[in-house]
Amino acid sequence: MKKVVMSACVLFLLMTSGAFAQGKPVSTEKAPKAIGPYSQAVWAGNLLFLSGQIGLVPETGKMIEGGTLAQAEQIFKNIGAILESQGLGFKDIVKVTVFGMDIKEFPEVNKLYATFFPENPPARSFVQAAALPAGAAIEIEVVAYKE
Repeated sequence: MKKVVMSACVLFLLMTSGAFAQGKPVSTEKAPKAIGPYSQAVWAGNLLFLSGQIGLVPETGKMIEGGTLAQAEQIFKNIGAILESQGLGFKDIVKVTVFGMDIKEFPEVNKLYATFFPENPPARSFVQAAALPAGAAIEIEVVAYKE
């Protein structure tokens, strides 16, 4: 019980101190526009939270053809564009969450993923999803840290 009360007190202090204040939204034309009421990314202190990216081509707003791997490659391009717009790169990513329609495609996606994180890869989760926005086969969200 003491731990619960202590945790609640710490959370309350953080919330009232502004640590969880709404962050600064990020937008770049080099990545797909949001297809709903959300930002491409949001700064919260030194952390940049990128919304889940799907394989949309920024210039057309349409899904890239070629299946999961082609979508994953486009997603990494989109993530790179958002990071670059903020003076960051893949080396600054600390957490990745991958949502895939078919867990059996994980090994191929993992090979592509490894090319973006050749050293010191970030923490990662891979979750099989029942459905993703706009008929996507894969969606990836990341959190980056800027010193």
